[in-house]
Amino acid sequence: MSTEGLSKALNVRKVGSGEETLVLTHGFGADQCVWDKVVPRLAQSYQVVLFDWCFSGAVEDRTLFDADKYSSYQPFADDLIALLEELNLKSCVLVSHSMSGLIACIASITKPHLFKKLILVCSSPRFLNDTDNDYKGGFEKSDIDQLLFNIETNFDQWTSGFANAVMGPKDPLSVEYFEKSFKKMGAQVGLAMAKVIFVSDYRSVLDKVTVQCTLIHAEVDFVVPPEVATFMHQNIGGEATIKVFEGEGHFPQLTAHEDFLEAVLAALT
Repeated sequence: MSTEGLSKALNVRKVGSGEETLVLTHGFGADQCVWDKVVPRLAQSYQVVLFDWCFSGAVEDRTLFDADKYSSYQPFADDLIALLEELNLKSCVLVSHSMSGLIACIASITKPHLFKKLILVCSSPRFLNDTDNDYKGGFEKSDIDQLLFNIETNFDQWTSGFANAVMGPKDPLSVEYFEKSFKKMGAQVGLAMAKVIFVSDYRSVLDKVTVQCTLIHAEVDFVVPPEVATFMHQNIGGEATIKVFEGEGHFPQLTAHEDFLEAVLAALT
């Protein structure tokens, strides 16, 4: 992807006017609207920057996502760095959800001066269990194989079931948002991204992360069990703190946004 006009291509939006800048990055199947419930409060004290990853259905140019190029998190980290440099942002705070958390980690290793702090929300370096190393990622290989099969063969039905599962307790508006966002992304892109995310293993990058981190996790998460948060906390190379709050769901910024805001603001101050 060309860095010329990257901010336009990825729908960069700026809200607020604080001295410190927060960059909010969404995860798989979502877009920047996933942050809508928390942006107004954050924008009272900070400049907030939002954008859509190239796989998002919100990105108008659907040719920007090339499955062969984006076959790992590294190209996304490269795009993040290029975007921050295009916007002339230095020492910003990243609030990154799910897969974006590991992208943020990789980018911070490459250019740590761009990042003051990483706030990693429901992130995981590996979703597959690894019994040989006593690691609980949350999924068996058979689970992932079935997930990929379902995406490939019946995307609409899988999207509906997955949206309900990841949102936790009944939250019909959030489920509706996520389901629509997923379907807008499309089955072909969804399958390619699922292969990148659910079979990846980025545990080895954690000890190279020197930027200060705060890990925010829900007590019950269908996608990322609490053991993952503990593992990340123990293995991140720099200073790291962890906040596990009561609640259920992989999208606390939607389903428990007040508790989520409290955790984020505490991390910032």
